[in-house]
Amino acid sequence: MEKFERSWQIMRASWDVLRQDKEILVFPAISGIALILIMASFVVPIFALGGIDTVQRVARHNGTVGNLVVLFAFYFINYFVVIFFNAAIVACATIRMRGGNPTVGDGLQASGERIFEIAGWALVSASVGMILRMIEERSKLVGRIVAGLLGMAWGITSYLVIPILVNERKGPMEAFQESARLIKKTWGEELIGGFSFGLIFFVLSLPAVLLIAAGVASGKGFLALGFVAFAVIYVIALSVVQAALQGIFQAALYQYAKKGETPPGFDREVLNEAITPRAFG
Repeated sequence: MEKFERSWQIMRASWDVLRQDKEILVFPAISGIALILIMASFVVPIFALGGIDTVQRVARHNGTVGNLVVLFAFYFINYFVVIFFNAAIVACATIRMRGGNPTVGDGLQASGERIFEIAGWALVSASVGMILRMIEERSKLVGRIVAGLLGMAWGITSYLVIPILVNERKGPMEAFQESARLIKKTWGEELIGGFSFGLIFFVLSLPAVLLIAAGVASGKGFLALGFVAFAVIYVIALSVVQAALQGIFQAALYQYAKKGETPPGFDREVLNEAITPRAFG
């Protein structure tokens, strides 16, 4: 409950920033569309080649290395798109927190000027993602536990990388080291996330589940389709807002960790408890 309350306070403070700069929503929207197109570029050829059976034959022909190359390319492209537009969100949020009035152009310019650093961090992130995936597949139970723990540690340690890329123009590995240093300096060692955007998103997405259930229960095809369509639109809109709020919070957390300043609208105690010591050794 404490984690939920803290997460809700963080999202409300981030929402106050978003209300002032609604154009920030453009970035996660474009990112989502781009990711759908990327997925389609991988999926459509599957059907064009004759379905799953054909793809499986091609996969066997390519061998393990070839398949890993294709998977890594998919990871890299996805990470690059997400990081590029997240950097734009962080840039706009940073301008607002410093008293400015950002535009979509400001965000795109900031990301464009750091495109090589973003590509480098996408390469690092894709590599880590591949490694965690391979660990998970080595053993379904143990692998998932190990990958989950490593993924959690990686997520916390690298949480400030994008704001650092935006504000300090450091390379990807320098940014990662600086992120780890700032988090350790501000919150200590052996840490876990004291907030969860996913938890709030899950609660807020429950109405969509109820809509789908209501549609199915109605027993009428047209009405059910309408309920499902509305639920899908609601979840997509919620996802766009969530991505924007998370980028805004990254900018706020960076400002707090780097300069010890509490951005307007944020509570210092909440920021201090956003990352907390682990409850187990």
